[in-house]
Amino acid sequence: MKNYTVEIKTGNKLAELLGVFDENLNVISKELGVVAFVDDGFIKVTGEKENVDFAKAVIEKLLEVVNAKEPLDKSRILYCIDMAREGNLDGIEKIFSGVIAVTSRGKQIKPKTVGQKKYVDAINKNTVIFGVGPAGTGKTYLAVCMAAVAYKQKLTEKIILTRPAVEAGEKLGFLPGDLQNKVDPYLRPLYDALGEMFGYETYQKLIEKNIIEIAPLAYMRGRTLSNSYVILDEAQNTTKEQMKMFLTRLGENSKMLITGDVTQIDLPQGKESGLIHATKILKNVEGIETVVLTHKDVVRNPLVAQIVKAYVKSEESQKEIKNESNR
Repeated sequence: MKNYTVEIKTGNKLAELLGVFDENLNVISKELGVVAFVDDGFIKVTGEKENVDFAKAVIEKLLEVVNAKEPLDKSRILYCIDMAREGNLDGIEKIFSGVIAVTSRGKQIKPKTVGQKKYVDAINKNTVIFGVGPAGTGKTYLAVCMAAVAYKQKLTEKIILTRPAVEAGEKLGFLPGDLQNKVDPYLRPLYDALGEMFGYETYQKLIEKNIIEIAPLAYMRGRTLSNSYVILDEAQNTTKEQMKMFLTRLGENSKMLITGDVTQIDLPQGKESGLIHATKILKNVEGIETVVLTHKDVVRNPLVAQIVKAYVKSEESQKEIKNESNR
């Protein structure tokens, strides 16, 4: 097949676009099977026409990201490549540039994927939000950020963190210490995020004042949770009964943010996850929204996205084999 070459004008943003030792350009070349190089202030891309057209679209979009004063890294470049393949590159620079929170040290928190932007928008618009997706998609971290912002803006009076404390139940007695000592190991990711948002001294004071409350899911029974942001983490390990109990605790001027990964259910075999059940039966209820994040929304090390993708592919293959054997 005949090679095809395009020339892309980069202006004064060439160095930022290329990265150290042209690492960004090398990622594009490797992922899209093209040869990309710099020639007199232009980027030239050579290869099969379809691949070159993809590369041109990606480079031009990354240039818009740089012009919006956003940094580039490998994960963002790989994400843009995925979006180009799906024809969803439009407006991606706006996603990267929208600040949703600022940490105690001044770090700006922004959505990094289309899925994350949809998730944040859902939290702003709805009362009950289910964030469902694999590890590394930011579903729990963003929920905590949004709760912290709501408290700082005096939109809520309290932040409540809860989860099923033990994978297949809530038998806390074997753990040493008081209630908080017992729950601590299970809620560490939420603690870390809150510490980052408030600063650890302020965070500790909010804990002491019971403005930030930590409790296992069983302790929600009989309560009405008003004027609160309530985050239920690891919700895939709730039973249907637990999820119903939790959702019916909702009081006035409160939001419930429910996060979980349906590929990591630790309930006894034959027990349906309360998260899966709830998202099915509540999907058409106004004020409730489910946002499903995928491996494309993973924002940890880029290798995590590939790991998640491989597991999903393996599980799909196993289902196909099982379906064939049942025919």
